[in-house]
Amino acid sequence: MKLSGIKSAESCHDDSIWAAAWVPPSTSRPTSLLLTGSLDESVRLWHSDDLSSAAPPSRGHSLGVVSLAAHPSGSIAAATSLDSLVRVFDVDTAASIALLEAAPSEAWGLQFNPKGTLLAVAGGGSATVKIWDTATWQLVDTLVVPRPEGARPDRPAPSGIPTGNFILAVAWSPDGRRLACSSYDGSVAVFDTARAKLLHHLSGHHMPVRSLVFSPVDPRVLFTGSDDSHVHMYDADGRSLVAAMSGHAGGVSSVDASPDGAALATGSADRTVRLWDVGMRAAVQTMANHSDHVWGVAFRPDTSGAGTRAAGRLASVSDDRSISLYDHS
Repeated sequence: MKLSGIKSAESCHDDSIWAAAWVPPSTSRPTSLLLTGSLDESVRLWHSDDLSSAAPPSRGHSLGVVSLAAHPSGSIAAATSLDSLVRVFDVDTAASIALLEAAPSEAWGLQFNPKGTLLAVAGGGSATVKIWDTATWQLVDTLVVPRPEGARPDRPAPSGIPTGNFILAVAWSPDGRRLACSSYDGSVAVFDTARAKLLHHLSGHHMPVRSLVFSPVDPRVLFTGSDDSHVHMYDADGRSLVAAMSGHAGGVSSVDASPDGAALATGSADRTVRLWDVGMRAAVQTMANHSDHVWGVAFRPDTSGAGTRAAGRLASVSDDRSISLYDHS
């Protein structure tokens, strides 16, 4: 699999773009759309072919947007912000549906489960993952994430800098049976969702793990990206590191798997997007469309009906305020 750049758009927001997510087609809209979130406090919606604006900017946060997630129905999405609010909104109208409040620094990465019945939110300094029911928007569970056994004590850090068991990101397995979350200390915790029970930690990274994603076709396979510039592939059930992949010259801020599970995309502080062949466990392509830190990469889900072999279009977003789209060569 190789990708070619098909479209780049500059000055898409008024400040750095930190988040991107694809919205699937809905019952009232036949096409996928791209959501982006920025430090300018807005969420914007884009057409997937030409990056033309699909709606006016959606506002509702008082500080920058750090993470986005689209519901499987394609009708709603959720955003987290530095203001510690989780805002759930209608994709097409931008109307707020729910505001889920958190304590300061306790709302970071988020993701809906595959059925769309639950929303998991990384709890930052609370060392928890909060689970919300999407029918009622009530908090239904709080998963406490302990430090890994034998973890070293936190080093002193300047005020405002996270340490240790600060939960940054979450990922559901494609069958919904597992929920993984990553921490500032480089560890990854894996939970059994039916029992809300911690199964184990995955080790190997030694710096913050800012992004993680399960393979869409294998619920055992988990990919992670870390500030240590490495990409790891784990057997999440077997508790083993399958592969450690290197190539980036800076921290890896975002990872996403192609819909067929054959490829992985990563965005990095080194200003590049890399494409990895999962079978080869190696980078096969480097894209240098951006002039600053790449904070988000996202494959468009396969909604063609052609099956999982139809890998999706890739989007990337950056501190340079641009969006790039890539597709099959």
